[in-house]
Amino acid sequence: MHNNDSFEVAIIDYGLGNLFSVKQACDHVGLRTRVTSQEKEITKADAMILPGVGAFGDAMGILNKMDLVRPILDFINSKRPFLGICLGMQLLFSESEEFGQHKGLDVIKGKVVKFPKKNNQGQINKIPQVGWNRIKRPLLAEGPCWSDTVLNHVNDGEFMYFVHSFYAVPEDKKTALSLTEYEEITYCSSIQKGNIFAFQFHPEKSAYQGLKIYRNFSDIIKRNKGA
Repeated sequence: MHNNDSFEVAIIDYGLGNLFSVKQACDHVGLRTRVTSQEKEITKADAMILPGVGAFGDAMGILNKMDLVRPILDFINSKRPFLGICLGMQLLFSESEEFGQHKGLDVIKGKVVKFPKKNNQGQINKIPQVGWNRIKRPLLAEGPCWSDTVLNHVNDGEFMYFVHSFYAVPEDKKTALSLTEYEEITYCSSIQKGNIFAFQFHPEKSAYQGLKIYRNFSDIIKRNKGA
């Protein structure tokens, strides 16, 4: 009989993540975690979480300097469950235009762009987006709402907590798990591709609905281990 204590989740520590809140959320749903930047600990983990706040270019520079890019990519390629949060989602993309052009991990084809300074009426947009906003199911999605995904049991139109000035644009629209509208821009607020799950919002700051996501992630880890 497997339980959550049988599995270990590596939370990647590269100096730019909201590690305490993420670890607390994992603890709340019974996941055993290890905050680490050590390759050997990453390699043996059953799942990985890549959090992140701050600038894209700085983050990629740190990941390269700490020799974490290859272990992260190897882990993702191993098909074990991977969860990216906020900047951790953006880093999965090919490139970002934040403070210049920067190459990302290129796991998800696409780019990260900034919200426009003005809306269609010429009014100044409020950037960054800070606070609660709705996540909605893409129109092209099939089957029951978010069933068998990391958003299982989350209602279409549920509120989640956001803090960001840039958003990701995936080349493959089917990668988008949810969409969110802000300042007249409808953008991809979460993605799912195989074993990769990632959110522009912060599930760990999104109260009960956010904790559902961590429970779903725990269930995905169990299924991946054949529990």
